[in-house]
Amino acid sequence: MTADVWLPIPPDEIEGLPEGLNPLFWDEGPDGEQEFPGDPADCVFYVVPYMKRQSVKVRPLAKMRRVRVVQTLTAGVDDVTASLAGLPSGVRLCNARGVHEASTAELALTLTLASLRGVPAFVRAQEQGHWQSGFHPALADRNVLVVGYGAIGSAIEDRLVPFEVARVARVARSARATERGPVHPFTELPALLPEADVVILSTPLDETTRGLVDAGFLARMKDGALLVNVARGAVVDTEALLTELESGRLTAALDVTDPEPLPPHHPLWRAPGVLISPHVGGPTSAFLPRAKRLLADQLGRFVNREPLRNVILTTGAADGA
Repeated sequence: MTADVWLPIPPDEIEGLPEGLNPLFWDEGPDGEQEFPGDPADCVFYVVPYMKRQSVKVRPLAKMRRVRVVQTLTAGVDDVTASLAGLPSGVRLCNARGVHEASTAELALTLTLASLRGVPAFVRAQEQGHWQSGFHPALADRNVLVVGYGAIGSAIEDRLVPFEVARVARVARSARATERGPVHPFTELPALLPEADVVILSTPLDETTRGLVDAGFLARMKDGALLVNVARGAVVDTEALLTELESGRLTAALDVTDPEPLPPHHPLWRAPGVLISPHVGGPTSAFLPRAKRLLADQLGRFVNREPLRNVILTTGAADGA
């Protein structure tokens, strides 16, 4: 019986793959019904296809009776965790920490700067051949609150510092100390929100963060503040955000929405003061080199029975799936 590894990147394009495994390429075809590259029952290490529909990502899981590792190429794993319940005990779910920090942090800064400096209005004016000058806020001297201070949140702060922000406040599930300063727990958000000119969301989506940014959260933000979401759409209550945007009290820059993709006639498209990008925080030229390095490293660890990186949960464990 073979020990197959399913990869969404052609194996011959990944340097450093270890011996002792049978790597098979599977990334699902555009019609969503591409044949499996082998028997799912022989797969021991499944790398979830990137930027595919959820139904595609989880389609082979129910038949993977020997799988030991499910590796995503995304930072968030909320779209696969619900499909792990039928897997054997002891399967490790790993995310792609180390792959998306640079790209997502870049986009967080891009959205922040574009929104503050009025770039969407400049683009519309350019289309009309209209020279539209004006006075806009700078990122310099602003207070920024980063909600979700993991690897991506830390990378965002790395890029904020050169812009001479007045202060960066950090929030995560639990308090801790860093070289740059304290990380506050979520329970301190009510006190921190009124001080922030820019609130950047980079937290994972789970039951503790779903709907975190609700009407109460938004009401505590100061007048004229900017909300930037590079996390997951469902972290934000869309209806509550629409109310604030339509009143003109807040502005927003969103790489993710709820629902997603955003339907063509959804009112969020036409809400005042909002900039929307189509969930492009991760897919850049920085993705493939980092994804290939992660997979070569993880598979090497797997073959050599060394601890895997980025283990989010283990099926059958007390706190797992």
